[in-house]
Amino acid sequence: MAQPDVPWPLLRSVEALADAPLAQIADRLRQATLPYMGSSALVIFTEDCTGRPQKKAGEEEIISRVSITELDSLRATIPDEAPWFGHAEIAGRSRAVLALKYAPSHALLVLTDPQPLESTPTPGLEMVRYLWRIAARRIQEKVADAPPSYLLESRAASAERLRVTAELTDLHSTTLETLLAALRSPSLDDAAARSTVTDLAAKALVALRTLSDRTTDLVEEPVATAFERLREDLKPLTRFGGVEVEFIEPPLNGRALPGEVAHAARAIVRGLVLTMMEEPEVSRIRTQWDCDGENLLINIRDNGSGTLSADAPSIVRLDRRVQALTGHLQLEVMPGWGADVFVTLPLDPPTRPAGDVAEWNLAARELEVLQHLVAGRRNRTIAMTLGISENTVKFHVRNLFKKLDVNSRTEVVALAHSHGIR
Repeated sequence: MAQPDVPWPLLRSVEALADAPLAQIADRLRQATLPYMGSSALVIFTEDCTGRPQKKAGEEEIISRVSITELDSLRATIPDEAPWFGHAEIAGRSRAVLALKYAPSHALLVLTDPQPLESTPTPGLEMVRYLWRIAARRIQEKVADAPPSYLLESRAASAERLRVTAELTDLHSTTLETLLAALRSPSLDDAAARSTVTDLAAKALVALRTLSDRTTDLVEEPVATAFERLREDLKPLTRFGGVEVEFIEPPLNGRALPGEVAHAARAIVRGLVLTMMEEPEVSRIRTQWDCDGENLLINIRDNGSGTLSADAPSIVRLDRRVQALTGHLQLEVMPGWGADVFVTLPLDPPTRPAGDVAEWNLAARELEVLQHLVAGRRNRTIAMTLGISENTVKFHVRNLFKKLDVNSRTEVVALAHSHGIR
């Protein structure tokens, strides 16, 4: 009896995706989809990765210019997980795109200039959807199991993006407000021109402030919203787990949580609830969040026999996650009455002393370029200061991206800041 042909290329693509680190997942997904759907670039937009919400591969002209605002606008037009073909503003101009959502994390996949390859044995679109679901799930898992180094870099990148956006907002707001004042001046007698330009400038000012607000939304989550997402995550357990899970609502006016703190907090609570459900005689678990303005305060308590140990592998793993955010986990056990776990997660990253960057293996000139990037200087200014060509600066910047495993100047600056380089 003839054996069916094994689709080894597809299986190898699935294996590569299943093993992909976050920094390489866009490139691996693009390589996996190209045999089924041609494209000029592939962009993943996911708010799970607060420090690096975009993951990109393909033509440099597109991946270097695509913005969060464009991706967020495109995602808002797609009602569900059904594939969406159309034209959208990507990297500064209208392009043909294929867009796909992943409902569990609200992630978005965008393929620019999609070209279905009808010669493939399996319909190209279905294969893209299948591979995208694997990649999106992989991103969720990697963020949930993020090591301390990733969490620290994520916090630094989030803070840096907010800082840069705030500075740009202040700069351009001042410029536009000055322009408005000048155009409204009675010394200008061309009323029609003044009215037209005033309207245009006002719209630009609103758009700029909206961009600033949206960037803040991407890296912060209201504490009540974060807690509601936790409740949704735990719904299957409360429905089928046989254990009552009680939720004590946090104050509605508490300080917004940084995105990486909210993600980590939900993962920690899920882990604690699952661990407690495995303990004998547990029939009820209470989870409570609060915020004192500087810390997220979590309390999880069960009504079991009080046999949970701080040395249990699951508690040790969760404690490592807490420590990654410079937090503290305390377990109190009351024999016959249950276990009480208190977790404190600081909302702001700690100030770090200058760290050893020897492991980056930077050449002397690369370190000089890095210091200029941290100072906010552009390539032309760096070139003039160092007495080298602008192309040489670009060469050193590309090497920095590769050695530091980042994809943008903002990530370079954030990582440098996390190591104490100012």
